[in-house]
Amino acid sequence: MKQFNTFDLALDFYRSCNDIKIKNRVIRDQFKRASLSIVLNISEGYGRLTEKDRRKFYSIAFGSLRETQCLLTIMDEVELLKKSDSVAACLFQFLRNPGSLII
Repeated sequence: MKQFNTFDLALDFYRSCNDIKIKNRVIRDQFKRASLSIVLNISEGYGRLTEKDRRKFYSIAFGSLRETQCLLTIMDEVELLKKSDSVAACLFQFLRNPGSLII
């Protein structure tokens, strides 16, 4: 996935999320699943051939990002919330125009 900045941003965000130490097992597991879902659904959407298919996976990724942002808000992780905004902006563009591959 060379030259795919949105994927790179999401992967960097995911790695940053993994650095957070969360004591509550339920929140930790949900947070890890949601942050991984962002990267995986961007990747899968990127590989789809039709706009409809791409939009579906980008929409799932966007939903997982919002879930992750909610958990970051609960945990008061301001810096990661700022980082998530960059990913959100790119995903929003994909949702508006899934036919274009923004790189």
